[in-house]
Amino acid sequence: MIALYGGAFDPPHNGHVALLEAARQALEPDECVIAVTAVPPHKHVETPSIVRLELARAAFPGDTVILDEQGRTIDLLRAHPEWQEATFLIGADEFVDFPDWKEPEAVLGLVRLAVATRPGFPADRLEGAIRKLQRPDRIVRFDMEPVDIASRDLRSRLDRGEDVHELVPEAVWNLIERGGLYGRRYTDLA
Repeated sequence: MIALYGGAFDPPHNGHVALLEAARQALEPDECVIAVTAVPPHKHVETPSIVRLELARAAFPGDTVILDEQGRTIDLLRAHPEWQEATFLIGADEFVDFPDWKEPEAVLGLVRLAVATRPGFPADRLEGAIRKLQRPDRIVRFDMEPVDIASRDLRSRLDRGEDVHELVPEAVWNLIERGGLYGRRYTDLA
């Protein structure tokens, strides 16, 4: 089974890594594919896609990391029939908006959704989203420990010059520092 995990990853952080690791433990996929969305239709990104791709490769070493030029999950799946019947990973907070995605029922016809739930997430919000769908049988859940990090907050903290190295994988932090990304200036890490 292939686990497919998509996002802007601007930048990838420990929460992204934790979700993938929880999915590995719960679902035992044969392969994990990380799809970095080149131009996310639902949010503005200033970091070039090629940079986010490099950061994602650093965050997920050993996994297949590709650039998703499609932007929408259904379009990605149609462009890559080899991933149809994969399991698409999604956090519970993102899943509550899934019924409003482009062709959500078509997505469920091509892949199963694996929803990462964490303690304290409102079960009624999750159940409400599931009730809106015609194919709830295509949705599985797995638990993950909460990791209170958002890329938006990381970018803001980096812009203020704060040190967030504990919130991102070490390889990602090294690229941020050495590349002067997100307003960071180079510092000698040696």
